[in-house]
Amino acid sequence: MKKILALVLIAMLAIGSCAFAEALHDKNGDGKLIVYGIYKAGDQTWFINEGEAARKTVEEAGGEFYYEDCLMDGSKMLDAIDRAYSNNADGIVICVPDQTMSQNVVDKCAEYGIAVVAADDALEVNGEKIAPWVGIAGYDIGSSCAEWLCDYMDANSLVEDETCGVLIMTMSTVSSCVPRTDGEYDVLIAHFPEFTDNGNGRLFYADYDGTTEKGNTAAAAVITGNPQITKWMVMGANEEGIIGCVRALETNGVDAESACVGMGAYLVVEEYEKGSCLRAAPYFSDVAIGTYSVNTLFDVIDGNDVEMETAVPAEITTPENYHDILG
Repeated sequence: MKKILALVLIAMLAIGSCAFAEALHDKNGDGKLIVYGIYKAGDQTWFINEGEAARKTVEEAGGEFYYEDCLMDGSKMLDAIDRAYSNNADGIVICVPDQTMSQNVVDKCAEYGIAVVAADDALEVNGEKIAPWVGIAGYDIGSSCAEWLCDYMDANSLVEDETCGVLIMTMSTVSSCVPRTDGEYDVLIAHFPEFTDNGNGRLFYADYDGTTEKGNTAAAAVITGNPQITKWMVMGANEEGIIGCVRALETNGVDAESACVGMGAYLVVEEYEKGSCLRAAPYFSDVAIGTYSVNTLFDVIDGNDVEMETAVPAEITTPENYHDILG
């Protein structure tokens, strides 16, 4: 009988603890914790991993998490916010497919009484964040990519090699990505001033939308248009685009002496193991962003003071050290 009573007490305490967790983050007062994760490209590995970390954090707090893929479509994003409202969501973690819609998102969430936190790409107007943001320190990470590549170019005597060119793959319409390529450019020019835009004609750009397909298309146009370059040094704004460039280099038969630096290290394992020209990548945790974004959301829901910017750090991986860093 004592064991039964003890088990009943434990069960009651567990239920009470769960109810407390839900009540703690219950913005709309319905006794439930419901969080939506709305991601601009929910079929990409980065967002899948980030969403799973967000789900785990919500479920550990006793709530329910709903994962929404916008498919890079602003109208689908707005539909997802409407579904969150219809389902009495307390909060939304969101990475918007179009940052020009930032004010619309914040206004709609305010109208619906739903707390909102931006993940990866900020909700901003004229460069000013209008909701708390969790992401990466883009400029510093871009700088670390360029530092590694500059060392590689020095070590392989490529700076004066007229067949060597640098390609920076940009995402010029995504504010979180611009600092990454700004950092890459600044460090490159600090090391090798001869690679200025108006210098020797060996610095190139390719703009894309974040997908592997568009990264491949944009890179291929530059590569095929400049047959005098056979050793491509490549940096970019995200890993999918860099993988697209790797495939373009392979298709054009100029990958053997080229070197690409990824961005995130979430697609590097297969590339490292098969020895492709993806030779390094900074690792920053999609899991950390998923976790931090939800914990920040909980603080917003609970009315706590919240930092407007939370950035996660990074560490360079290579084929030699990725086992130690990635686990």
